[in-house]
Amino acid sequence: MSTLEMIEAAADRLRGHVRETPLLTSPFLDDLAGRRVLVKPECLQHTGSFKFRGAWSAISALNAQDRQRGVIAYSSGNHAQGVALAAARHGISSVIIMPSDAPQLKIDNTRALGGEVVLYDRTNESREEIGESLATERGLTLIRPYDEPQVIAGQGTTGLELVRQAAEMGVKQGDVLVCCGGGGLTSGIALALEGHAPGLRARPCEPEGFDDVKRSLASGQIQANAETAGNICDAILTPQPGQITFPILSRLCGPGLSVTEEEAMRAMALAFLRLKIVLEPGGAVSLASALFHKEKIEGDAVIVVASGGNVDPEVFGKALEFLT
Repeated sequence: MSTLEMIEAAADRLRGHVRETPLLTSPFLDDLAGRRVLVKPECLQHTGSFKFRGAWSAISALNAQDRQRGVIAYSSGNHAQGVALAAARHGISSVIIMPSDAPQLKIDNTRALGGEVVLYDRTNESREEIGESLATERGLTLIRPYDEPQVIAGQGTTGLELVRQAAEMGVKQGDVLVCCGGGGLTSGIALALEGHAPGLRARPCEPEGFDDVKRSLASGQIQANAETAGNICDAILTPQPGQITFPILSRLCGPGLSVTEEEAMRAMALAFLRLKIVLEPGGAVSLASALFHKEKIEGDAVIVVASGGNVDPEVFGKALEFLT
């Protein structure tokens, strides 16, 4: 189980290797949301998403012998790129299992960063089974995308940063909206908030129709999505909350939020116009929640973790059409 102490230890290992992303503000977004909006743009992190934090944390925590044998991961793209780069910077090999319908940009980037990409059909094949099989066959260490204590610890360093930054801006109470797939980032941030800013509350944000975390929190037990594909927010489409992440989420998080594809695209356009940052659809659902579901949010200020910006140019172009 991940703990605050693990997050703080991960922060020490990550220091000098990850970017500390800022908190951005815009009076235009404040007006839309009806409160102060502080946006933490993890799209500016190495490889374009927060996933590099967890990848570095997990690989750097391995003993030397296991690390040298190499690592394997499965991901729709952001964890893939994070693991590929972290492995390359540690001088070790990586095998990445990716869905064949992942954005081509993410597949190409993962290969360019040094990962050996193995494609699979996410509708008819299990990435978990493929990953376990290849890990055993090649003697690789599996770095899971969210249900992995050291990955959660690395993602939790995002929370340590935003706690300090928000306090410097006079914000010590309110909701922290987090784009959520399996819950690694959300649970890591929730643990950091519990330890250092109990006045801040993490809330998972998801696409409508793929809101397994929201439904699981409401019911008190893990709920699965009926489908695992078919939404533009590909980065956060997961079957269900993790066995490790869900107990943390259920203990520490407020109610989940969900947004439409159109709301995610509109948030992408507004982030570009008002903050000058590029978000992918899955990385924009937290901002969409703040802007378009403000009646469900508490407090005079809201913190938004914009989790990634790895978007294909044609999808980004469609998002910008919402500005006209």
